[in-house]
Parts: sequence; structure tokens; C-alpha cells
Amino acid sequence: MTSRRNFLQQTGAMALGALFLPRLGRASSFLNSNYGQDIGLQLYTISDLMAADPKGTLKKVAAIGYKELESASTPKGYYYGYRPKEFAAIAKSEGLHWRSHHVLGAPFDLARLKDNITKLYGNSEKATQIINNMNFLAKLPTLDKNYQQLADEAAEGGVSYLVCATIPVETLDQIKRAADVFNKTGEACKKVGVQFAYHNHTTEFDTIEGHRPFDYILSNTDKNLVKMELDLGWATKAGQDPVALFKQHPGRFPLWHAKDIDKSTKAPAIDGTGIVDFKRIFENAKESGMKYFFVEQDQAPHPMEDIKQSYGYLHNLLSRLS
Repeated sequence: MTSRRNFLQQTGAMALGALFLPRLGRASSFLNSNYGQDIGLQLYTISDLMAADPKGTLKKVAAIGYKELESASTPKGYYYGYRPKEFAAIAKSEGLHWRSHHVLGAPFDLARLKDNITKLYGNSEKATQIINNMNFLAKLPTLDKNYQQLADEAAEGGVSYLVCATIPVETLDQIKRAADVFNKTGEACKKVGVQFAYHNHTTEFDTIEGHRPFDYILSNTDKNLVKMELDLGWATKAGQDPVALFKQHPGRFPLWHAKDIDKSTKAPAIDGTGIVDFKRIFENAKESGMKYFFVEQDQAPHPMEDIKQSYGYLHNLLSRLS
């Protein structure tokens, strides 16, 4: 299993009981009325199902107990074949709140990525399938060229956050370019009543030409215009302490990805089964400025069953902390 970033760069009982768990209450000792208490889902986790049947899949997501949504791209585009306003209405009809939307920051070198895929898998059926699934990426609007369009579409959908899902961070020039685009996007978003944020992977914590992309981006963007969506799993895998990051940059993490990491494989896992210390992290939610959090499990082997188990774990955890 790989993350979106790893996919692009390297290829170029609880489960049943979750259906019947009640909505998490609004009052808690560690989250107040300014922070989100309802469990959210990043729809990338169930990407294939969303591409095939958006309405039916959202109905199943709501039945599990999820209330908040964060969207991502599929071969149908950014909004599952709908206009933003249409997708928002579908989500609302199922009692779901569309809070955040992921877009690409800058184009990846698809030719190089496809070459890498061929090197990894040869001319196999798997290689052909991966390449075919990648082709849609080249057609998607990106922030470096289309930030105003994407900000306007986020406003049309009524989402609170527009999030850059990923950028190339292989050179310092790419990182500088990203920081510049993020500031421009943040301005464009502010004008239409949307907050911009950036989502990390593990590579933001690597050193590139003497700089860590994570530090460079936070230091060279306006803290009011550019927030962060901290991926708890990728940060933990990179050897980072999310709570220490909260204390370093208080209030700058209004969004989280509640992702766990398997101890052995180091791949995304069902929440509560891996190495991420969710209890300690949620106990420090106020320090981070968290408003919403979303379960994400990249390439989940059993998507609907896996998100049921993650929901059940988080619901039980937050109930104990309340």
C-alpha cells in the first residue's frame, strides 16, 4: 500500500458495532464548541467507490456515523462528476457536511513517473492499469496555474477549506515556488471566504538543499493565509511528534488526517492498530487549533470495512476523553 505521494514518486464486536454507534456529543473536556467533534472522512480512502457510485457510497458513509467530509480527485475530476454546488447538495441530503477539498499544487512529471512504473512493473497488466489511472492527473487544474478558479469552486461548494494535497518537493526551487503559490492562493481564498491549507506527507521532513520543506513553507507563508492540515500518520512515520509541532506552531493546524501507520509495514492502517498515539494527540487538540479531522487510509484493502473500524476506534477513544 502506498500514499498518494509515494504512489506518484515511487511509481511515479468494533467493525460491526460501528454501524450503530451514536453521534459523538458536542461537550467534551478537551474539545470545546470552537472545535470539531464529529468524525470526518477523507474520501480518497474510498476513491474507487466514490468514482463508481458517489450517491450510494455517501449513503453508506453516513450510515456508519461519519458527519464531516473531505473530498479528493478521481478520474471523474475533483467533484465526482458534479459541479461543486451539486456535490454539496448530495452530501447535505445524507446529513453530511462537506468541509474541505483537496487539489494538486503543481503538475508532476508524468512522463518520468510512467517511466518509473515501467521499470518497477515492466509491461505487465498492473503497469498498464496504474498508468491508465494516472492519466487523469494531467487534466486536473492545479494551484500554480488555476488557483483563482479552484478558490472560486471551493466557495461555490460552500467548503470551509481548500487544501493543497501534494506538491513536488525534490528541489529547493520547487519548494520556493510552492510557498509563493500558497501565499497567492491564500489571498484568493480569503477574498471568497475560504481558508487555504497545505497537507504534508513524509517527504516534507526530509532535508532538501539544506532546508526541510515543512519548515520552509511555514516560515515563508503568511500564517493567517496558509494553514496546515497535519497528517498524523505521515508525520509520525517521519519521526515527528505531532504534539511538539502543535507547540511549535500553535493554532496553525485547523485540520488533521487521523491516519495510523502499521508498525511492521509502515503502511497506512486502520486507526488504533498502529503506532500513532491518538490519545495524546487529541488531548492536545486545542493547542493545534484543530477544527476538523478526517480518517484517511491510503489504498485501504477493504475500504468500507476499514473505515467502519477506524470510526469505531475514534468514537470510543473520544467518548473516553470526554
